[in-house]
Amino acid sequence: MISTQSRVEQGEGRRPQRKRPEPQRAPELAHLSLDALRDYRTELVAEETRVSYWRRILQARLDQVIGPDDHRALNRLRSVLDEHGRSSRRLALLPVVHTEDAAPLPDLAVLWETTPGGTGDHAVMVTRLTGAEHALSTYRRELHEKLDAATGELIARYRDEPALALQALPLRQQRSA
Repeated sequence: MISTQSRVEQGEGRRPQRKRPEPQRAPELAHLSLDALRDYRTELVAEETRVSYWRRILQARLDQVIGPDDHRALNRLRSVLDEHGRSSRRLALLPVVHTEDAAPLPDLAVLWETTPGGTGDHAVMVTRLTGAEHALSTYRRELHEKLDAATGELIARYRDEPALALQALPLRQQRSA
């Protein structure tokens, strides 16, 4: 029987190594200092989290409007709210700072409170919800592109100068004697 160590030494049981793509520089971010780039990326993550949450809420509301007797729609809404409760505790320390070009959220209160009365109202409600969900999805894709650019820029800087990565680590405060 071959030991685990022998198999690892022989290359068995290992995943094939994939060549990682070279990080792409983002010329539009070159002017930012390392700290400013990290802050910008943190802001993008917080904004994406906020937009994703509201997008899921809109999708659950749309499910509810399209099939108001469908218990799955109510379960989906519960799931979205439960998931947000867990993730909001995890992300509680992240500041929610909006980027300068942040898209305003649709008038979510109106979208939520409006209850379709007749068939015309129902169609208008579905159109409004669908439009709002589409706008948030488009904005979310734009945020992902910006996040990818900021991450690529950070990785490229770290590869060029590995010591920069150490600046992200918290320093222990020395005790005074």
